Amino acid sequence: MGRGSDLVRGLPGLVRVAAGAGWKAFSWTVGTSLTVGSDLVRRTMNGESPARVVAELSAELRTFAQHALGLADTTATPDDLRAIGATLLRRSADVTVTEEGHPAYARILSELTPDEARILRYLYLNGAQPAIDIRTNRPLGIGSELVCGGLNMIGEHAGCRHTDRIHPYLTNLNRLGLVEFSKEHVANPNRYQLVEAQPKVVEVVRRAGRAPRIIHRSIHLNAFGEDFVVTCLPTPNGSRPHT
Repeated sequence: MGRGSDLVRGLPGLVRVAAGAGWKAFSWTVGTSLTVGSDLVRRTMNGESPARVVAELSAELRTFAQHALGLADTTATPDDLRAIGATLLRRSADVTVTEEGHPAYARILSELTPDEARILRYLYLNGAQPAIDIRTNRPLGIGSELVCGGLNMIGEHAGCRHTDRIHPYLTNLNRLGLVEFSKEHVANPNRYQLVEAQPKVVEVVRRAGRAPRIIHRSIHLNAFGEDFVVTCLPTPNGSRPHT
């Protein structure tokens, strides 16, 4: 059997390690493993060489296991990448395969703080939130400088433990592709007045000098972020997003 038998003998240990790396990633890999097993039976019954089929499917299973362990980016060979691509295409055409969530969700969960999870759930339940930029005032806007950007009350409203870390929190959520910073205004302009009245904002306005420019913006979940919350985070009574 060669590589195929070696792979089978190594699976119990691999399963234990993959489970420690994250249940969602592991579940995704196991589902793929079962698909690979079905492919093995079907392709050999169709007359393909068993040795060739085992070699190809072993590479696919190894690569999916590497994804579960977080090693794919550093150890995958070109053959591994082509194998995983071929498996993805076959799975997309297989009506019996049910995808429970994006495979990146397990990694994203490992890169979130508890406060960031609160922010995601708050944005999901309450929609876009007001944010303001404060700039110095210059004639015709020429030479105007940003004093502070993205001032908001998301940390307070979401119940974050460390509200002073809201900017790195939002930066990380944007990096993960879940949250977007928009130039669009929220529907109710009065919501900006509450942000502008906060002591931290009043202090920034004071530092900005005479008649500073206050620019209204917003912060919201994108579609990927909404699906992530639905899939990974509990919401009160199955609540749906604010519209």
